[in-house]
Amino acid sequence: MTARAIIDDHPQGIALIRDAGLLRRYGSGSRYASYPTAESLTTGFSDTELATALAHSNASGRDLSVYMHLPFCRQNCHHCANSRITASNPRRVEPYISRLDREMVLVSRHLDSKREISQLHWGGTPTFLTLGQMSDLIDRLDARFGLSNSRHRDYSIKIDPREADVFTLRHLQALGFNRLSLSVLELDPRVQRAINRYQPQVLTEQLVDEAHRLGFHSLGLELMHGLPGQTRESFAETLEQVIAMAPARLSLFHYTHQPERFTAQRRIRAEDLPQADEQLAILNTALAMLADAGYVHIGMEVFARPEDPLAIAQARGKLSRCLNGYSAFPPCDHLGLGVGALSRLGDSVTRNPMTLGEYEARLDAGRLPVERGLRLTDDDHLRARAIERLMCDMCLDLTTLGQEFGLDAGRHLGDALARLAPAERDGLVRRREQRIEVTPTGRLLIHRLAAVFDARAG
Repeated sequence: MTARAIIDDHPQGIALIRDAGLLRRYGSGSRYASYPTAESLTTGFSDTELATALAHSNASGRDLSVYMHLPFCRQNCHHCANSRITASNPRRVEPYISRLDREMVLVSRHLDSKREISQLHWGGTPTFLTLGQMSDLIDRLDARFGLSNSRHRDYSIKIDPREADVFTLRHLQALGFNRLSLSVLELDPRVQRAINRYQPQVLTEQLVDEAHRLGFHSLGLELMHGLPGQTRESFAETLEQVIAMAPARLSLFHYTHQPERFTAQRRIRAEDLPQADEQLAILNTALAMLADAGYVHIGMEVFARPEDPLAIAQARGKLSRCLNGYSAFPPCDHLGLGVGALSRLGDSVTRNPMTLGEYEARLDAGRLPVERGLRLTDDDHLRARAIERLMCDMCLDLTTLGQEFGLDAGRHLGDALARLAPAERDGLVRRREQRIEVTPTGRLLIHRLAAVFDARAG
């Protein structure tokens, strides 16, 4: 299949990238799941300050979202850019589970037990755990925080198809999870071998079929383009097979080759990666196929069917942005547990230590394991709101924003608006007096458009 020449203003909000230079100029940068970003956090944020942030969070009365990071993985995938701990035996996880429980105990002392845990997400590679370990963790979470039984809860988990089967999905449903995200990346065996991540297509198909049968909400599949050995034809074949599985959501991540930062990527030769023209063709082919299949472009790499809660929330102006990405739920405070986990509690953003040793040491000393943090200023709140609404609504009304904060938003954010000028010339945004509108092409690069409002970027 070849991509169409142009689909600007497509009703699904999907447009092709006609200039490879756009990707070079705008393709990198923070994803802005939260502002300020983790890179802006400073050292010296104490566990006492975190306790204060938890108290302020209680006073807000907002629902709580809990994220738990499980970093253990059985195999070194060559493309990986995440912090992980390679292990072959799930028993290696037991000390970490004990530390997670210790963190939960310490945090729960500062939380109102009546608060609703409306959202729960397990990230990293949680399916490395045995079914018994998963049950143990859920029991501990329920004992410390009290989990929700509401049919409106959003309890999601990331699935590695190599570490799961139909019995895993049935067990997860019994534990209360109602949304799944399957990390597929590629179905082409040649590409899988190149990144040391072999998973037969039948594994993915069996899991997707079982997830549909069990009635999980908003099943999502994650793909990655730009991997070694990919071509427009091979990726089109993968995407055709994935679309046939009818996931409610699709994520189309771009592989960024940074071997100087990530040791595992040194096993990938730069000459094996798609060249710039081929990379653009792969992306445009995928965008055209998703448009033809009826998917709505939510923003960046996220696509959803029109009936999915993400698409519905965006159409109604109710989409939000949290540390787990786009959400159809109202904004709430976010508590992160585990190595490197981020929290957003009231006026504070914090991060746990990135290394297992430091995380364990703080907990073994009886301290809340916060390493970095930041208290938000009034200016931070304004910019965070501007970033969220631009990334969720694909437009920003400066008059409405100013009324919300009691100031002239256009004047206060004049520095940011001036930095939007190149993007306007490149056709990524349209400026109409007090209103900024993102074009279909701009949706793919919305994180770079949002970056102009980041006063803390170095």
